[in-house]
Amino acid sequence: MTWRHYTRAMLACMTLALVASACGDDRSAQQLTSPTLASAERNGNAQGDDERGDATRVYDQTDFLGNPLVSEVTILKAHHDDYNKTQPYNTATYRPETESFVTSFNRPQALATTLGSVLYPDVLVIDPSKPRSTAGWLSWALANGWGGRKLTDDVVDLGLTAIFSSFLNPTNAYCAPFTLPLCTDNVPANDVAFSSSFPYLASPH
Repeated sequence: MTWRHYTRAMLACMTLALVASACGDDRSAQQLTSPTLASAERNGNAQGDDERGDATRVYDQTDFLGNPLVSEVTILKAHHDDYNKTQPYNTATYRPETESFVTSFNRPQALATTLGSVLYPDVLVIDPSKPRSTAGWLSWALANGWGGRKLTDDVVDLGLTAIFSSFLNPTNAYCAPFTLPLCTDNVPANDVAFSSSFPYLASPH
C-alpha cells in the first residue's frame, strides 16, 4: 500500500470514528443543534437561546424584590430564601408576617393592615394616567398618586416613617415623620448626582 492509500485509509477510519462517537453522544438534539448565546453572537446572530424562547430550558429564581424593604425588613431572615423564590401574589403567606412585624413594635393593627394592603401584592404599581409630578413610592395608595418609584425617592426614610412615625397613625409612634431617632437613616441624598440620560443612575465609585 502506498503512502497515499495509507493516508486515505487513516482519514476514512478517523471519519468513521467521529460519526460513531456523535451517534453515541447522549446529549439531546436541542443541545447538539442549538447554538449557545456566545456562538450566536460570534456568528453575528444577536438572537440567542433566551430570545428564541427555548421551552425546554429551566431557570431557577434566586431573588425577588418588588416594593423596597418588604423582604429585607419585614420578612424573617430565616424565610428570605423562600421569599426570594415566591411570586408577587403569594400574599396569604407573607402579608401576615409583614403585619406582625409592624405590631411587634406595639404599633396598632390598623396601621399594620393599612401597610399590608399597600405592600401586597408585592409589586410596584404605576398609573400612567396620572401626572408624572405625583410619582413616588407608596403614593398610589397614600396620596392617590402616579405610583412607581422615582430614583430620588428616599425609600428607607419613607419606609421607616410609614412604620414608626405618627404620619399614618399617631398611636405609640416612636418619632415624627422623617426625623431621628427611628424615622430616618439620616442620609439626606446621594453623594453622586444622577445622570440626565438613560439609565440615569449615578456612576459607580
